Amino acid sequence: MYFKEIFFKGIFAFCAIVSTLALAMICIFLFANAIPTLFSIGVLEFIFGFDWYPLDEIFGIFPMIIGSIYVTALAIFIGVPLGVLSAVYLSQFCPKSLSKFIIPTVELLGAIPSVVYGFFGLVVIVPFLADVFSGVSGKSILAASLVLSIMILPTIILVSKAAIDSVPKSYCEGALALGATKERSVFFVTLKAAKSGILSSVILGVGRAIGEAMAVIMVAGNQVQLPHSVLDGVRTLTTNIVLEMGYATDLHKEVLIVNAVTLFVFILLINASFGLLSKDRR
Repeated sequence: MYFKEIFFKGIFAFCAIVSTLALAMICIFLFANAIPTLFSIGVLEFIFGFDWYPLDEIFGIFPMIIGSIYVTALAIFIGVPLGVLSAVYLSQFCPKSLSKFIIPTVELLGAIPSVVYGFFGLVVIVPFLADVFSGVSGKSILAASLVLSIMILPTIILVSKAAIDSVPKSYCEGALALGATKERSVFFVTLKAAKSGILSSVILGVGRAIGEAMAVIMVAGNQVQLPHSVLDGVRTLTTNIVLEMGYATDLHKEVLIVNAVTLFVFILLINASFGLLSKDRR
């Protein structure tokens, strides 16, 4: 028994070390290549530059940062309420005979490849937006956000449901005993107790939305410009790397690595912000 404990502790420690080393190697590779390039082209010119002309060695990614923020924020604005409310329904109100069909469907939604979501957006959402808002191509922030909001639903629903399920039933029963309705008990007691897990689902959803490239390429328009409305086309940080890494050479290729570091730092800041928010609310 003692040998088994030592053996499995060793396996767990090995897995943790491998995961940490993988992250450390990625960080070292990215920052070691990016920092010299970033200072050679100018930090402020790169971050706050409005123009992106690789052939003339002009590299400004500010429109792509704004495009990434707009697309991700709108996707979260649409997807989070849908996902959390779906999780509440599945956990607290849905009959078991119905949930055994809905939950596998949600899980299947999470297994669909990104390119399929992009194709769906290209042949359904983009033409729909072009018909509703005449005079636009349909490839826009709104199209990309709608596709991403569908893509993040499985993560938010399943993680939020697990968090709500883990709340002891006595919490809700106590509220019911004090005269609260089932709905008030769920929304003011159970959800409050599960907020940490729900926040984790939102963090995972943000990570999925901001890191997605393939589906966004197909529906976002890919114009390097500052958007003035949700119907304008944009290029995000991820799509810029995917679109240009195939033919980039020399300085252009090194700048795309700096682009990746910017995205990495961006996600790190978002996760840190959510982490601080979670601590403040405990």
